[in-house]
Amino acid sequence: MKATVFIEPGRIELEDKPVPDVGPNDALLRVTTTTICGTDVHIVKGEYPVEKGLTIGHEPVGVIEKLGANVHGYEEGQRVIAGAICPSGYSNACLDGLHSQDGQSCAHGLKPLGGWRFGNTIDGAQAEYVRVPDAMANLSPVPDGLTDEQVLMCPDIMSTGFAGAESGNIRIGDTVVVFAQGPIGLCATAGAKLKGATTIITVDSVAERLEISKRMGAHYTVDFNRVDPVDEIMRITEGRGVDVAIEALGLQQTFENCLRVLKPGGTLSSLGVYSQDLKIPLDAFHAGLGDNRIITSLCPGGKERMRRLMNVIASGSVDLEPLVTHRYRLDDIVDAYDLFSQQRDGVLKVAVTP
Repeated sequence: MKATVFIEPGRIELEDKPVPDVGPNDALLRVTTTTICGTDVHIVKGEYPVEKGLTIGHEPVGVIEKLGANVHGYEEGQRVIAGAICPSGYSNACLDGLHSQDGQSCAHGLKPLGGWRFGNTIDGAQAEYVRVPDAMANLSPVPDGLTDEQVLMCPDIMSTGFAGAESGNIRIGDTVVVFAQGPIGLCATAGAKLKGATTIITVDSVAERLEISKRMGAHYTVDFNRVDPVDEIMRITEGRGVDVAIEALGLQQTFENCLRVLKPGGTLSSLGVYSQDLKIPLDAFHAGLGDNRIITSLCPGGKERMRRLMNVIASGSVDLEPLVTHRYRLDDIVDAYDLFSQQRDGVLKVAVTP
């Protein structure tokens, strides 16, 4: 099969690899559509270490090609997705209700990064086939009538963005700001609307992304190249601040801005992947006396999470197809990475088809 392989920092190649074998608890998925994530770009740049020769990618949509002997309740030829996070279903974290923190990905001398296995500790989804571990915990059938591109965001981007709104404990009538309107930030905006926020403010510098954020539920948009975002958000909220600030970029500045616009007792919900130590300014943190809450989230996975997200899509409550801005064949994956990593031509997400 063809597979996108990490060669060394700054270099990936499309190579021929054997089709994966499946164990008794696994499934072999023939990939029909996948995509490129910002995390994949970090891998290619060498900012996140993986083994050389690993197939990368973690957002699969496909058809079951083969089932392990212990896998029941599914059929070969069935359309399914699997989440980027693949919980085992039986680890201590899973049994404690923390499915994203399965602990299966303790590798490379790093702390465990939850159940993230595809393209991290096992071969991933930017290939013609991918092995899905613990298939009965992770395969979720795609409802009839939904296309690959309609459910393509569910395995990672949609689940992560929604988690930012869920972990922030948004309540009906809340005022929410989402810093950065990339794919995850846009999904966080959509999630805030579904959770009941009635004033949603989005912050970015790309006009097209701010415009899409209005379709996701934003009431106010802030271009941080034109105004100071903290001043503008405090103006919009008449000095009150926001109930929940969602950080979806992973930078010190956006994290700090989130703190500065929180009301007393507000929540900072962090989705960013940070590459450097964060510093918390004394004044923004109210010297620790502001009754504020800081919470982080890792993309929830597992078949039940995927089922619920696809139900949201099927109901028409959210339309994430506008996030797919470019389409490439797997044969042209290197060109797709170049486009995506350089953020050219208004790219948000790339649909990749073997």
